[in-house]
Amino acid sequence: MNSNSTAPRISSFVALGDSFTEGMSDALPDGTYRGWADLLAARLGARTPDFRYANLAVRGKLIQQIADDQVAAAAAMDADLVTLVGGLNDTLRPKCDMGRVCGLLEESVATLAPRCGQLVLMRSPGRRGPVMERYRYRMEQLFDRIDGLAREHGALVVDLYASEALGDPRMWADDRLHLTEEGHRRVAEAVWQRLGHAAESDWEGPLPRDEPPGWAVRRRSDLRFTRQYLLPWVGRRLTGRSSGDGRGPKRPELGPV
Repeated sequence: MNSNSTAPRISSFVALGDSFTEGMSDALPDGTYRGWADLLAARLGARTPDFRYANLAVRGKLIQQIADDQVAAAAAMDADLVTLVGGLNDTLRPKCDMGRVCGLLEESVATLAPRCGQLVLMRSPGRRGPVMERYRYRMEQLFDRIDGLAREHGALVVDLYASEALGDPRMWADDRLHLTEEGHRRVAEAVWQRLGHAAESDWEGPLPRDEPPGWAVRRRSDLRFTRQYLLPWVGRRLTGRSSGDGRGPKRPELGPV
């Protein structure tokens, strides 16, 4: 268990990225998304009266868009804590230049690291199943570069990819791309502990054992997933559209939680 004495005082936090950091699919009653970054900000804010938080993440963004639209804005905020999670959307594209993705990530880290108190990077979680296996090689290329950048720039890495619990399909929403409320809660706890705070829960604790669904239930689930999520996602890829088109960040400026 970590000691609170190792945790730095954080009075400002800026989160950058895509849908993972925006908070999909941790939906609030009004239809907006909360997510791990909001949960972490609330916990940090409870410790620091003058705490401020910005979340620049927008769903569907590729690493080029994050670099263009979010990095300079975040660097200008001179925050105590910055989290950067990006590049995974790129790895899911049929054609992906991993050298270019890693290069843009390198530029982003080089810009952010000197302008914040602590930069945090992540090895993103992956839902166990055929989709992750198909893209595992690209994901691991990305994560290897993230590890190297952390060493070079003094950033912290939160390894969610290695977590058996976060790979459990029950941690993932019906779209199979985004974490549930419980998944986001665990990510917030993982970052909290990585920053040096005492553990408040076991974020890697296994889910209760249960009986796997039968064949008919799985097929109905697959059909529903294909109709509601997969086909629209493919349609957007074919037409060059993104779920984030026309959307701005939910918290573009540093402000009280």
